Amino acid sequence: MIRDNYTFFIIHYSLKNMLINFSNHPSDKWDEIQKQTALSQFGTIVDLPFPQVDPQANESGIRELANQYVQRIKEMLTLQENKFPVAVHIMGEMTFLFCVINLLKNNEIQCLASTTQRKAIVDDKGVKTSVFEFVRFRNY
Repeated sequence: MIRDNYTFFIIHYSLKNMLINFSNHPSDKWDEIQKQTALSQFGTIVDLPFPQVDPQANESGIRELANQYVQRIKEMLTLQENKFPVAVHIMGEMTFLFCVINLLKNNEIQCLASTTQRKAIVDDKGVKTSVFEFVRFRNY
């Protein structure tokens, strides 16, 4: 069973496209450029929070969790009355990510990563802060 601290709601729109944001970064926290790019390409963004992946989990546990989330994504897609194109923006823990992407691609569901430009800022005390600026979505 999928365990997360979110209650999942889907508001039905007349959708041309939909981007499912499956990451630890809710779309309402994205910078304006990333939001506008997603909206112009996909019309609607629906967040599906990324799970906490247990670092002690074995490969079987990762596959089981991946299957649960892929099923959940597929269920989200069946709620669309029309079969319009969709994509899943997916970023997170690498082994889980690899498994989910393979399962989604086997179901002919487009998977995207967000690319960023890293800008390092060093203050007067030598403390370095990295700022990541969205550039584009790229297919897996």
